[in-house]
Amino acid sequence: MMDSSHVLSISRQAQLVGISRGSVYYVPTPVSAADLVLMRHMDALHLEHPFMGTRMLRDQLNRQGFTVGRTHVRSLMARMGMEALYRKPGTSTKHPGHEIYPYLLRGLTINRANQVWALDTTYIPMAKGFVYLTAVVDWASRKVLAAKVAITLETCHAVDVLQEAFTRYGKPEMVNTHQGSQFSGLRLCTPSKNRDANSAWTDAEPGGTMCSWSVCGNR
Repeated sequence: MMDSSHVLSISRQAQLVGISRGSVYYVPTPVSAADLVLMRHMDALHLEHPFMGTRMLRDQLNRQGFTVGRTHVRSLMARMGMEALYRKPGTSTKHPGHEIYPYLLRGLTINRANQVWALDTTYIPMAKGFVYLTAVVDWASRKVLAAKVAITLETCHAVDVLQEAFTRYGKPEMVNTHQGSQFSGLRLCTPSKNRDANSAWTDAEPGGTMCSWSVCGNR
């Protein structure tokens, strides 16, 4: 692209093309043999322990006889597209576009079955990560009406478990949950407004089920 014999200087050519002058002279350097060995061991460690970050990988590599620092490990992870897999903060943060329902249980006496159901998800730690248990519980009797274990935190699992509870026990007067992303998604709330679908709740039509949202967790 650049012509050193052109009447225009290299700097002017780079300016006209819209690239940095330094990039004209940049020659990519191949990954060193030592880094290739490090990357191979890092890949093996990541497959066995995907939750390891830069500190743990550095410590494991040092134990295996490699002299490497955390910064270099981070650079190699970025080159390999490697990222530690673990439960991160904010997994239950609601989407700004999701509708907010009021909390309806304050001062309410719950003393009969099918009056109020609770819908919630529990994180279960495993040897390599987490699984998520979503359950529907009758508030008065404490009976588990439906449950599902999944490896992802998605709205579809809340829809499935709620649909199963509706099919087996009919509709309650109210379902209480918190404002996590898996419960506030349109896939859970939009079908709920259709009474004929019998798949969720509505407080706009008679005979429907009201939805109550806690600020943080089911209490």
